[in-house]
Amino acid sequence: MANTKSAQKAVRSSYRKWLRNRYVKGKMRSAVKAVRHAVAAGDAAQARTLMPRAYKELDKAARKNVIHKNKAARLKSRLMRQVNTLS
Repeated sequence: MANTKSAQKAVRSSYRKWLRNRYVKGKMRSAVKAVRHAVAAGDAAQARTLMPRAYKELDKAARKNVIHKNKAARLKSRLMRQVNTLS
């Protein structure tokens, strides 16, 4: 356990950040997974309608420093490439 007041505050602060990061990352993963399921099912129209939500969640996670901005760009690029191969 943390000994000093500042260390105790750091523990509380990091816990709050962990909760927020977990929430943002979960929403991001769900959006990406929905697109991947649509691609796996071969449903190009459904995948295209889900792409804006996935883009939004990836950008939001990158903006909040939950993931690196290059990782968001890489995931968006790979998702769009998968969707484009369907059509």
